[in-house]
Amino acid sequence: MPLPSRLLWLIAATGVLLSGCGDHSAEHAWGQYHQQLAAALDTSPPAPSEPRNIDAFPERQQRLIEVSETRDGMLNIYALRECQITSLIAARNNQLGRVAPPSQHWLYERALWQRLDACWNSDIPDSLSDDDKARLAQLNELKTEQLPAVSWNAIFDSEEWVKSFSRASSPLPPQASLDISEQQAALSYLQRMVDQQFSQTWEQDSSTLENHLKALQERPLSAEMLRSLLLAEQRLSEANHMLAAAADDEICLSLETPVWIETLAEHAQQWLVSVNQLIEAHPVTPPDAVAAYQQNWLSLHRPEAPWQQFQTAWDMHTALKSAFSPCVSD
Repeated sequence: MPLPSRLLWLIAATGVLLSGCGDHSAEHAWGQYHQQLAAALDTSPPAPSEPRNIDAFPERQQRLIEVSETRDGMLNIYALRECQITSLIAARNNQLGRVAPPSQHWLYERALWQRLDACWNSDIPDSLSDDDKARLAQLNELKTEQLPAVSWNAIFDSEEWVKSFSRASSPLPPQASLDISEQQAALSYLQRMVDQQFSQTWEQDSSTLENHLKALQERPLSAEMLRSLLLAEQRLSEANHMLAAAADDEICLSLETPVWIETLAEHAQQWLVSVNQLIEAHPVTPPDAVAAYQQNWLSLHRPEAPWQQFQTAWDMHTALKSAFSPCVSD
């Protein structure tokens, strides 16, 4: 029995609506590219294989650098009251200070170092007793020595930084443009804090720091970049097999490489450069687990890391495609 024309119209309209809400995932985009390439080469698209998974980010105890806790009596601290550190230490030792996030502990330690260093390089030590002067010198030296490790721990102990590398993530959706300016600004500010940690003139800002960390927490961008590179390397390698198999056939090829692959390459390189610069800005030796993760996953130069694996597959893809004669319309 034929369907009523109104029902046929509804079915067709529904199909249009569903196609408008299609799959915009990276996997779907790569599948489309494989199909287009296979059609141009007059062959069948390859059966896609799963790309390798990213490693878990190192556990907390593997990421951090040990910093010994400083303990001193309040009478000894009060003796250094001219250094204006008593209220700062009291705020750190109250209930809210003890449960403050790593970022706020970083701000406290840097402010404490600034006051101790400024005090030591003033006339105040001349007015102190020998014991108090020696105590000030020892405390200033200790905090100067500890600050780089504190800065490292503030970042690598932060929930926002850890979530950026979460395995609960997917490849980035294919886009001709990708706005990661807020996340890039966050990395730039963190690096500036590291670079300026021993500056007496540069002042950190708590709300600015927290806003930048919030931007990092909005999405696991580091993991998304890595997953995108792994997927791209796998799908390009599969496409390269198609191209190599058809190389001896007398066929032409004029299929352009999708723009979103170039966008991925540009932003992935930009992001990895910034992440590596932030890690390497710290004047400390990274814990072994972090150093290994950086080499295996974040390196721009290691052949086995995702970036170089992607670059190798992409360069080969470009070379294989360029070997075909362009199609000329009649």
